[in-house]
Amino acid sequence: MSPHRTTAGEPAASLAPAWAAVASMSLGVFGLVGAEFLPASLLTSMASDLAVSEGMAGQAVTATAVTGLLASLTVAALTYGIDRRRVLLGFSVLLVLSNFVVALAPNMWVLLLGRILLGAALGGFWSLSTAVVMRLVPPADVPRALSIVVSGVSAATIFAAPVGSFLGELWGWRSVFVGAAVLGGITFMMQLATLPALPPRGRASLGTLARLLARRRVALAMLAVLLVFAGHMGMFTYVRPFLEGVTGIGVGAVSATLLAFGVANFAGNYLGGLMVARSLRLTLALAPLTIGTLAILLAGTGGSFVTDLAIVSLWGLSFGTVPVGWSAWIARSVEDEAESAGGLLVAAINLAIALGAAVGGLVLELSGIESVFVASGSLLLLAAATVLAAVRPAAMAAKAT
Repeated sequence: MSPHRTTAGEPAASLAPAWAAVASMSLGVFGLVGAEFLPASLLTSMASDLAVSEGMAGQAVTATAVTGLLASLTVAALTYGIDRRRVLLGFSVLLVLSNFVVALAPNMWVLLLGRILLGAALGGFWSLSTAVVMRLVPPADVPRALSIVVSGVSAATIFAAPVGSFLGELWGWRSVFVGAAVLGGITFMMQLATLPALPPRGRASLGTLARLLARRRVALAMLAVLLVFAGHMGMFTYVRPFLEGVTGIGVGAVSATLLAFGVANFAGNYLGGLMVARSLRLTLALAPLTIGTLAILLAGTGGSFVTDLAIVSLWGLSFGTVPVGWSAWIARSVEDEAESAGGLLVAAINLAIALGAAVGGLVLELSGIESVFVASGSLLLLAAATVLAAVRPAAMAAKAT
């Protein structure tokens, strides 16, 4: 037996860290999130080729998000008897299939089918990721491992849109999705070579989700997650109109600012791992407190490119600690039902993304762009207060650190 393999009842702490397997999961995140972002950079050519409106083509993103939400809530229950290694490999197969279906789609309906497959893989992978990481490395290494996995999101944020747009202009949008399918194939092979056997633990069911939410600490934590991500997305969705209308910069400077956000966000993933190892509660509270303060500062003093670039970069650095922190909270505080809790976390994030963008748009129409940042900042400060008042890691956190 490989020294990294986990048998039923064998504690992860007794095993050597399986860092190659953790890296393969990070690559999986990069492939899944990168594919999720691709339509944003290829929307015009996709719509033209399929003879639909850009609004209709944009539903490729909606289909993925809705399916991801449903998958995050149900995958633990639907796959409870299957080795987690096989489940993760199955999601990588879905990633390959979805991109090939999109690349070969003769019409919008087939393309939507491909995006639904992607949503199932994306939501399912994320909901299981924390629980799997907990079994790949000893408890003391979990924060670092989670930061590595989450860094795949930041890498996808930085590279997927610009690279997709550039290659789409050179070779066409379908070729970009073929490339994404090839990346999915590489991910599958790496995971096949590195992931150990991970026999299922427990008997998750849909009722488990309700029982988890009945725990006061879990319900309050999910409320905090909802506030954090809704506030962030309310800002991020409308950051370009703010930069163009208030800061007064052009497209090139906007792109540079967003790139700075992405690079800082990538660094924030690793900073989050270090912070969690020192104080999980402080990590969870400090990020929304910082971002909320920055949002109100932007609304009140925005207008200087240098100042706003620095604020947006600090925003990206702070937000990079958020997914690492909340994944670590699950690992420490809901260890007995980590898979189902991971599903709740992903569902809360998806709901927050939808609400943040929608409410932000309504505030924009009614009161202007500065009000969007004030409202988002207020939500984030409320999130920080909720964490400090009611979200406490379980006692095992002290042992882990």
